[in-house]
Amino acid sequence: MARPRTFDEERALDAAMRAFWEKGYEATSTQDLCEATGLGRSSIYNTFTSKHDLFQRALNRYIETMSAPQAEILEDPERTGIERIRALFDRVLASEYAYRSDDERSIGCLTVNTVVELARRDPEAARLIERDLALRLGMLRTAIEAGQRDGTVGSRRDSDTLARFVNATIGGMRLSAQAGADRAVLESIAETALDALRA
Repeated sequence: MARPRTFDEERALDAAMRAFWEKGYEATSTQDLCEATGLGRSSIYNTFTSKHDLFQRALNRYIETMSAPQAEILEDPERTGIERIRALFDRVLASEYAYRSDDERSIGCLTVNTVVELARRDPEAARLIERDLALRLGMLRTAIEAGQRDGTVGSRRDSDTLARFVNATIGGMRLSAQAGADRAVLESIAETALDALRA
């Protein structure tokens, strides 16, 4: 008869997500995961099968956790299109200062970090990232198209191109924050992108 689990699997998954987010997949050891979750090796492997399986579940949880508040902003009918994009940039800025490593640097975005580290050689991670990208681009297109209709987005480029531009801007802001850029630099990047959308 199998022994019942005596730990909160969701809490363990959140702790593992944070460990991978701070260190990356390769640099996070099984011992790091044990320390982060408070679980022994056997509990980790009995529950999550492998480090890779745990990473996939942690990445999926991160995507789900971050997507909901972004959808709330980008699909908000009470805001103009450009206000939705500005609010998203504000959220990105806030998150870069909310999630810090021990040396006070931004730990960035787990999906961006995963693209840089794993996407070209891990098909399962790439699949999750592609699904997340498609979802984010769809939400950005919704906001941009709203802005094109209400006149707050003046660019004549198509909404798909502009959605990819905003997404790339956010990725660049996150990487800049990890490299040590201060808040004023990130705000300047966001304002420049907003100017481009209005033009």
